[in-house]
Amino acid sequence: MSKNPLIDYPGLPPFSDIRPEHVEPAVQALISDGRARIADVLKSGGPWNWDNLVNALDEEDDRLGKAFGPAGHLNAVAQNEALRNAYNVCLPQLSEYGTEVGQNAELFRAYQSVRDSAEFATLTPAQQKDLDDTLRDFRLSGVDLPADKKAQYMENSKRLSELTSAFSDAVLDATQSWRRHVTDAAELDGVPDVALAGAADKAREEGLDGWLLTLDFPCYYAVICHARNRALREDIYRAYSTRASDQGPDAGKFDNSARMNDILALRHAQAELLGFASYAEKSLATKMARDVDEVLGFLRDLARRAKPQAEKELAELQAFAAEQGAGELAPWDIAFWSERLREARYSISEEELRPWFPAEKVIGGMFAVVEKLFGIQIKQRDDVDTWHADVRYYDVFDDSGQKMAGFYLDMYARTGKRGGAWMDDCQVRRRRADGSLQLPVAYLTCNFAPPAGGKPGLLTHDEVVTLFHEFGHGLHHMLTEQEVSGISGINGVAWDAVELPSQFMENWCWTEEGIRLISGHYETGEPLPAEKLEKMLAAKNFQSAMGMVRQLEFSIFDMRIHAEYKDGLDIQQILDEVRDEVSVIRPPAFNRFQNSFGHIFAGGYAAGYYSYKWAEVLSADAYSRFEEEGIFNEETGRAFRRHILSQGGSREPMELFVAFRGREPSVEPLLRHSGIAA
Repeated sequence: MSKNPLIDYPGLPPFSDIRPEHVEPAVQALISDGRARIADVLKSGGPWNWDNLVNALDEEDDRLGKAFGPAGHLNAVAQNEALRNAYNVCLPQLSEYGTEVGQNAELFRAYQSVRDSAEFATLTPAQQKDLDDTLRDFRLSGVDLPADKKAQYMENSKRLSELTSAFSDAVLDATQSWRRHVTDAAELDGVPDVALAGAADKAREEGLDGWLLTLDFPCYYAVICHARNRALREDIYRAYSTRASDQGPDAGKFDNSARMNDILALRHAQAELLGFASYAEKSLATKMARDVDEVLGFLRDLARRAKPQAEKELAELQAFAAEQGAGELAPWDIAFWSERLREARYSISEEELRPWFPAEKVIGGMFAVVEKLFGIQIKQRDDVDTWHADVRYYDVFDDSGQKMAGFYLDMYARTGKRGGAWMDDCQVRRRRADGSLQLPVAYLTCNFAPPAGGKPGLLTHDEVVTLFHEFGHGLHHMLTEQEVSGISGINGVAWDAVELPSQFMENWCWTEEGIRLISGHYETGEPLPAEKLEKMLAAKNFQSAMGMVRQLEFSIFDMRIHAEYKDGLDIQQILDEVRDEVSVIRPPAFNRFQNSFGHIFAGGYAAGYYSYKWAEVLSADAYSRFEEEGIFNEETGRAFRRHILSQGGSREPMELFVAFRGREPSVEPLLRHSGIAA
């Protein structure tokens, strides 16, 4: 039998060789190896130390992660039915193994013995933090529970892994099931050329004439913002806002409603087994925020500050639309008339800016920004195996020319690729048992409109901001100097601080010096003209309060459904109550936004979506130091790298922030940057 390419490959993942049938055998073999290694370690009876316990078992965890990680990544970016099935078969096995390890009382005592030993004082602060985090996680896995409750906890964990994956699959299926074939160009009046070219290419791929509209976000966004055909906007809004629900097209076929209830019930049961009053309480046990009241107080304070301005912004929009002859605005009119108001007020639009942000120029400019700030160099490599022709690979070097990291960049939307934008780790920086250093490698994934109609990929400025955001996550992963995997990169970082580097990097998209580096007309190379730059910067905070209360709606909804869960909880009722409290735009009764809210039902943000706003306070205040000292001040950039990016989860986030900023954070810079009165 040939060697499984997912097991112990010597370099980067061999994507071209990976087949769905490789996934389960690799996972099963490595789980078996992990169990055997744990048994061997415990059989020795101790005494245990860092090397013969922590590092020894970390080796097995790394092997398993490097086998299943590429399979999971492919399932997100190049999914087919066979791969989906193989991935989903492995999830409960991995969940069972992870819970089994976390509930191993003998193993817990071995780790505790290292914590209690004289050796602990000789460990580095990072090693000490990792050991303390590990002991905490044992307790959060139910290591102290009696046997029957341990079994229940494990069963719940397995079921949760299946449900969250099924939730994500249903959203992808619902998104890809909707098509609208258009043959009359008049129906698409107002839709930007870039989107039209993409829709025409999509139609040709499927042997059709005209244009094929889909719910891939670049297409949806182009139609909802720019199509003058109101019926078309309503059609695509209904389809998009009812995905994976009991409403709209394919009603019930991909419905996530029951899954959402089951996910919440199981999370609550897990929390109760561990002695928490709610899953929200359990979630906050590993975060900066102390309790639910602190989080809700923080969110409601922002809402109190932002809602009056949001109401004013909405009234201005309604008045403007009325002046143009529009009647009462429906939800599918908001984005359209907002774009028209932006154009009227600032003589600028996102689409108008696209020609000045070709993907190649933006990527090169983004690299120039981080090279200036953090003293690194980024170079493309052409000899790395990838999963699609569009994907690129880059090496990252320090200022002495030493290679320190690498990353894959996958920019464009396509069939079989999950929507959204994200960073994930391919491998973490860690010191191996043999003394060698494993370098960190990241996956950076976006879903921008691909090159079409003979033009290169052209980004809106909003998409440029998204790219910088994800690259900020990537820098946090890649510029770590930690050598213990549990606190390397984003590992061990409190979830409500993990968005600090990503939101921090967005600021360079809004500065004249930054925009000079990332803009250049795709035909002439000319920089963004000064008058367009001025208009774009003037429009920065256009409807910023409306945007803020929308984020606060999501955050409060997430926290409340997890904090207030009880049998029979009405998810829609909670969402309606939150909208009554903070929102200024009321979606129609058929809207089922929550059914595709993957961040909290399938991602890592359950009872943690507030992290975006919490960390935005940190990032805005961190950036304010650059405003004071110069946005390309090398000393300030190196300080941010030293105190934040290099530290991973080795110290508490507030301690790291204070080390960089010299004081605790203030909310004032966030309000100022958002154009909201303090």
